[in-house]
Amino acid sequence: MRPGLAGALSAETRGMLLGLAGVAIFSLTLPFTRMAVGAFEPTFVALGRALVAALLASLWLLWKRAPLPSRAALPQLAMVSLGCVIGFPWLTSIAMRTLPASHGAVLVGVLPLATAMFSALRGHEKPSLGFWLMALLGSSLVAGFALFQSGGSLHPADLAVFGAVLLAALGYAEGGQLSKTLGGQQVISWALLLSVPVVLPVVLWQSWGEWDAMLHAGIRAWTGFAYVSVFSMFIGFFFWYRGMALGGVARVGQVQLVQPFLSILGAALVLGETIEFSNILFALAVISVVAMGRKMQIRS
Repeated sequence: MRPGLAGALSAETRGMLLGLAGVAIFSLTLPFTRMAVGAFEPTFVALGRALVAALLASLWLLWKRAPLPSRAALPQLAMVSLGCVIGFPWLTSIAMRTLPASHGAVLVGVLPLATAMFSALRGHEKPSLGFWLMALLGSSLVAGFALFQSGGSLHPADLAVFGAVLLAALGYAEGGQLSKTLGGQQVISWALLLSVPVVLPVVLWQSWGEWDAMLHAGIRAWTGFAYVSVFSMFIGFFFWYRGMALGGVARVGQVQLVQPFLSILGAALVLGETIEFSNILFALAVISVVAMGRKMQIRS
């Protein structure tokens, strides 16, 4: 095998592993969000976590003495901020008030297809027909699983989850592409800081006069808020964007197909939700599709 080809395969493998680490972190987002919104308003959970993560991001940027991003990078950073920092957390926080975490997690399974779609529409990557077939098959599996679990109908909050998926896919596609030049850590850090003028006034308004009630919300709610602030909103993206930069947005995005089933396991451990045998069967089917999707050609 030629050295260049070996290096390319090595980079792809590292990207997949880093992407999987990010997915493992993100898979607990919905269970912990559901814990948090049990005591806090969804808007506070969604935007408050962005504010906490922005503080961590500013400390990281100062420690690294990172230069300011170029003006050309600002539009993509704004899309990351809109999709991943504000849109997805806000809509899923609203949905978790009424949806079981395991149900919402399965709907998020269409995120890999949406990410590849946005990446293709923006001209970053050109997946082959075989890749699209595998992505469609995997997404059909998780959509069918959602309908199967809900008895053939969707909850009203499902629309909020699907909207969250579209916004997250936009942020993932743009952030993954920008990570190739700016670096994954800087992408999420600058996107978080870019959101502060929007989220800070809303968080202050939302929490005004509620500090005493919030302080007595209980360890369970604050544990959920802490996880989504530190891990879901900050640390997870370090792995995720670096993985997409190495392995490609569309290909590494396929790893997300296993996220619903990791989330179901997390919901069982954290919230005590039931795992059914059908969950295992669908998980095996989706993982098989991910393995086949990795073998399909994707051109940059």
